[in-house]
Formats: sequence, C-alpha cells, structure tokens
Amino acid sequence: MTPTDWQTRIGDMWAAEWPRTDRSFTHLSPILNAAILAAAPAHAATALDIGCGAGGTSLGVVTARPDLAVTGIDLSPALVAVARDRVPQARFHVADAARDPIRGQPDLIFSRHGVMFFTDPVAAFAHVRMQARPGASLVFSCFRDRRHNHWAGDLVAAVIGVAPAVSGGYGPGPFGFADPLLVKDILTRAGWSAIRADVADFAYVAGAGDDPVADAISYFTRIGPLASTLAAADPADRLRLLDRLAAVLARHSDGSCVQFPASAWLWRAQAGECA
Repeated sequence: MTPTDWQTRIGDMWAAEWPRTDRSFTHLSPILNAAILAAAPAHAATALDIGCGAGGTSLGVVTARPDLAVTGIDLSPALVAVARDRVPQARFHVADAARDPIRGQPDLIFSRHGVMFFTDPVAAFAHVRMQARPGASLVFSCFRDRRHNHWAGDLVAAVIGVAPAVSGGYGPGPFGFADPLLVKDILTRAGWSAIRADVADFAYVAGAGDDPVADAISYFTRIGPLASTLAAADPADRLRLLDRLAAVLARHSDGSCVQFPASAWLWRAQAGECA
C-alpha cells in the first residue's frame, strides 16, 4: 500500500466501510483506549491521532477526556470527512504524519493501527517526535504476526490453499510492525525512549446481524487479505473461493456474530529532547 492508495481507492473503500472496519476492532478498542487515557496528562492538554481513519479512537478519547484538545490526521480525504461528521468535539485534517507540519506541540500521540504504512518509519517517527512536546507520550497498536491473527492467516490458507507469505524486515502494510524487535529498533533510532510493548489478544469481529456469515463474506470481499484475490478471480474460481470462505466463516459463527482470534502489540514510548 502506498500513500496514494490511501488518498484514493483504499481510503475511499475504508470510508464507505467504516462501520464494519470499526466493528472489527470492537474488542481491541477498549484496551487501547484505556492505555491512551492512562498515558494522557492529568491536566488539559493536546493530543494527536495519527492515521485517525473514521475517528473511532478520537471519539473514545475525547468522550472520556473532554479537556483534551484532540486533532486527528489521515491521508484519506474521504475518511477525514467521515471523522469530522462523527466527532465534532475534535479537529481533523488531511495530512501526512511522516512529513507534514504538526499543528501545536502535542503532549500525547496515539494511533489505532495507523502507523504501519510509513515508507520510512524511522524518519516518520523522528519527525513526529521532533514536533511533539518533550516528554510527550506515544501509544499505538499494531497487529502481531498472522499466526496470531486467524482472519489473516488460517482463513486465507483455508480459502486459497496456500498460507500467506511472510517476508522478513519491514514493508508498509497491516503486518509491517509484526516483529517487536524491529519496531523497538525503529522507535529507538527515531529518538523515543521508555519503549515498551504488551500483547493485547482480542476477538476480531468479521460479521454480525441477521446473517453474520453473509455479512462477513460481503466484508471480506471488500476489506482484508482476500479482497484482491477474490476480485481478480475468474467467475468459476470466485464461486469456488466464496464457497470455501462461507464454510470457514460458518465454523466461526455463533449465529449472531462471526469472529476470529486476533492479537495486537500495544506500544508505549516517550519523546526525548529534540536534538
């Protein structure tokens, strides 16, 4: 995924699907929000939501702490438009956290799965640190590797018959920060200190409603690791893949919800003095 993708087709898709993408993190968001609020200054302060998407995390934070001046930034104009409508208590701007000036000097920087897409993560995190207030807190979540996220590992293997490839090193994408040693090195090189990571296991909600399996099929044809494969398949292959997908989803349905075991890293760090 490139910044241009988020500014156009991917961002537009996520903006159209925001209720279901937010729903997928239903069980992670309270864990992340609690960590963000624990790191927030006790006094009125400024906070920055990087890769704010449709504003779900900003909404949770500003609702719990109305005295925090929350600003969200995202590459996608469509997502920012949704966030502005959903969260009038916060401010939202189309901006690139990796290089654009950050308004004010945030005391708190947070992100829900929004920082794994930087082209140069060391430079991006250094840029954020240098514009944050010295001592500012950083809290963000990102996926652990696919073997802990069955919706992206086991599901894909069961549907297409091949396990997803695991590449070494960093590459922008949903699992770009799966390796905790790599992420700690990135943050250290970017000038952050007091770096710590904890595991946050959660249930990834893929479908709900009267027919949760059909809802999950609709979701995975638009969002997630199978969407491009399904879109590129010829009609016969697509029907075969959809049948396999339905069978797997049915095994993960309790009749009202389809969900998969999932896991994230929850990172915390602190900004040092600017060099």
